[in-house]
Amino acid sequence: MNDASSKTILIIQTAFIGDTILASQFARAVKTQYPNAKIHFVLRKGNESVIQGLSSLEKTWIWDKQGGKLKNLINLILELRSIKFDVVFNLHRHFNSGLIAACMKSKSKIGFRQNPLSFIYSSKITHQIPHHPAENEKVVWHEVQRNLQLLQTYDSTFQIENNAKIYKPELPILQKNWDKVAGYKNQNYFVIAPASVWFTKAWSAEKFRQLSMSLAPLGKIYFIGANTDKALCDEIRAGIENTENLCGTLNLLDSAALMRDAQRVFVNDSAPLHLASAVNAKTTAIFCSTVPAFGYTPLADDSVVIDVGDSLACRPCGLHGYQKCPLTHFKCSVDIDVKNVFETVK
Repeated sequence: MNDASSKTILIIQTAFIGDTILASQFARAVKTQYPNAKIHFVLRKGNESVIQGLSSLEKTWIWDKQGGKLKNLINLILELRSIKFDVVFNLHRHFNSGLIAACMKSKSKIGFRQNPLSFIYSSKITHQIPHHPAENEKVVWHEVQRNLQLLQTYDSTFQIENNAKIYKPELPILQKNWDKVAGYKNQNYFVIAPASVWFTKAWSAEKFRQLSMSLAPLGKIYFIGANTDKALCDEIRAGIENTENLCGTLNLLDSAALMRDAQRVFVNDSAPLHLASAVNAKTTAIFCSTVPAFGYTPLADDSVVIDVGDSLACRPCGLHGYQKCPLTHFKCSVDIDVKNVFETVK
């Protein structure tokens, strides 16, 4: 902890919603290190619900990338330049976030070397995937630990532990969120979030259907996701009793509140995984085309990753995923045994 001065600090993370959720832990670590600091956070529009309201943050700034992306970025930068930030941490590795950092008046700008504008940083480190700490090559660091390197680079008194599960993200869940899902918790239940933006990161609908048939006798199954995921979930649960489709009914914070008390939560390598981590829900994460070594595994105390292991030479086929299997067989999904996923309930 460092109480020496009251700092005004800017954190930038304009990537996807899962990255924003994980960045909440970075904000908390900075606040713990500098309790008197005023911390500002920049994110992309659409992600604000998982950050706004956190006790560690003084203010949240939103970049609207729709309807005038560049104009909105310039206006945001001009507003931010009116504030004298002591430190700028950029967790994102793309040009636009680098431009925000570059335009700030702070002398201390810390970020990842892979950003195209990293030459303007006062300090920079390499974002490694996978990342093995020098003192233990058997350990694979999580994304939360990679982010924390930026704080450690700025303040050497901050040390990073190798146990990633102590660095759970947090969400600004309110009483209204708990109240909204309270009625769903009057029996044993499971939560399934089967969708993903990337086709190759999602376990197949048929496999989720087989899992649901095994789970239904043990408790109610709630399917969650965006309104656009409703058809997929109806396909999975068709004809299976003791199931309910809540896609489009619950927002992200509602969904996390529902996850917390589930007998088990089943997710892909996608944003719902990080929601589950934030509420320490019992989690089974199914990894298809991506691998745990990328550093985005669940952080809940009772969590497990199910995948095909090292049996496929083509895996991983990419850092994020594809809209179809590059080799057409999609064996990284097909070869995951439903029995192995179901047995994580025990």
